[in-house]
Amino acid sequence: MSKHDAPVNTFSSSPNATKTTRFVVLISGQGSNLQAIVNHARNHSLNASFEHIISNVPSAQGIEWAQRAGLPATIIDHRSFVSRQAFDETLAETIEACSPDYVLLAGFMRILTPAFVRRFRGRLINIHPSLLPAFSGLRTHQRVIESGVSCHGCTIHFVTEELDHGPIIAQAALPVSSEDTPERLAARVLALEHELYPRVVGWLANNQIAFNDKGLVTLRDVNNRHIWKSS
Repeated sequence: MSKHDAPVNTFSSSPNATKTTRFVVLISGQGSNLQAIVNHARNHSLNASFEHIISNVPSAQGIEWAQRAGLPATIIDHRSFVSRQAFDETLAETIEACSPDYVLLAGFMRILTPAFVRRFRGRLINIHPSLLPAFSGLRTHQRVIESGVSCHGCTIHFVTEELDHGPIIAQAALPVSSEDTPERLAARVLALEHELYPRVVGWLANNQIAFNDKGLVTLRDVNNRHIWKSS
């Protein structure tokens, strides 16, 4: 293990420890999941702080929202770097300066280098718009409709070096309708994301999620880690 390889996270002695859980959130666009997460945390008085919101896209509307919400926000334009590695190193240093417990990918449209993923192992969380391991990658809603499957949804997982294949924390699902277009299905799944991601952040803030060196996710005092919407 190198100096940047993070250890796995474990439960503390109490699921309701008074320590504030520190989050950094990475976005590339509107930041609708960011908004859902922060609003949920504030409305439910979660013991959580959002130390920094970072976007790789200068025009990301989520940065403007974060600033209006009084959150520290920074743009690190990936196009200003000569390589993916150089961007990831700057991004990692910016994140580390905040000493986060977790880094949340919330619509962050960049593939991270293996070195970056190892550096934040056990602290890096992503949401993907499919029921992983099915439909990893892009164009998930179009591919779901073309495949003829009966249900679709979203997955929150720990990030590993294999894209969209990290240990699953929670999922939310709904039936695919004959009336669905890729756009309509995307909107329906996004509504699920706005429900699932804040819930998982609440579990993280309450120290209810652990991830061991074998890739096993354990949840404490969580009755149901999945959401099913019948319509």
